[in-house]
Amino acid sequence: MTEAGSRRRDPRRRRRWIAGVTGALLAAGAAWTGGLVWFAGEIPRRVEDPMRPTDAIVVLTGGSGRLTTGLELLAEKRAKKLFVSGVWHGVDMTELLRISRQAPEEVACCVVLGYSADDTAGNAGETASWMRAEGYRSLRLVTANYHMRRSLLEFQDAMPEVTVIPHPVFPAQPGQGEWWPWPGPARLIISEYNKYLAAVARHGVIGPSPAGTGK
Repeated sequence: MTEAGSRRRDPRRRRRWIAGVTGALLAAGAAWTGGLVWFAGEIPRRVEDPMRPTDAIVVLTGGSGRLTTGLELLAEKRAKKLFVSGVWHGVDMTELLRISRQAPEEVACCVVLGYSADDTAGNAGETASWMRAEGYRSLRLVTANYHMRRSLLEFQDAMPEVTVIPHPVFPAQPGQGEWWPWPGPARLIISEYNKYLAAVARHGVIGPSPAGTGK
C-alpha cells in the first residue's frame, strides 16, 4: 500500500470510528433513559401487603417518617422487635424516641439500635447479622419509597433465606406523580437510579454474599 493510499483511507477509518463511538454513546444514553423511566414507574405508590405479621420490623434511618412508621407498626404488634439500622453514634434510645415523640416505656423493651451501618449495603449486612443472631426468618422493611428497590436488592443478597416484606413510606414532596418537572424530586430519583445501577453492577461482578456472612 502506498503512502498516498494510506492517507486516503485514514479519514474514512476515522469517520467510521467516530460514528461507531457516537452510536454506542447514543445507545447507552437511550438504555439509561429507558431504565430511568422504568425505575421511576416502579417506585411504590402504596404498601402492597400492610397486614402480614413478621418476626421483625427493620427501619433504615435517613429520611422522614421512617422511624415513626416503624414504631407504629411495633405498637400494633406486627412484629416481635423493631431493629433500627444506621443510627448515628452518640444517639441513644431515649433521644431517638424523643425525636419520634414516643414514650420510652411503651416500646423501649422491643427496640434495638444498630450503629455499624453507614450505607444501604451496610444496613443489609448489619441487619443480616442481627436477624441470624435472633433466629428470625422474616422482616418488614421500612424505608422511603424511592429507596425501596435498592434496599430490597441489598437485603435479598445479604440474607436470601429471609422473607422481606417491603413497607415504603412516602416523603412529602412535590412531583410524587409527575416527578420530572420538579428539580428536587428529579435529582433525587436520578441519583437513586444511578446508585441502583451501581449496586446491580457490583452484585453482578462479585456475586451474592456467602450465606451467613451478612456482608
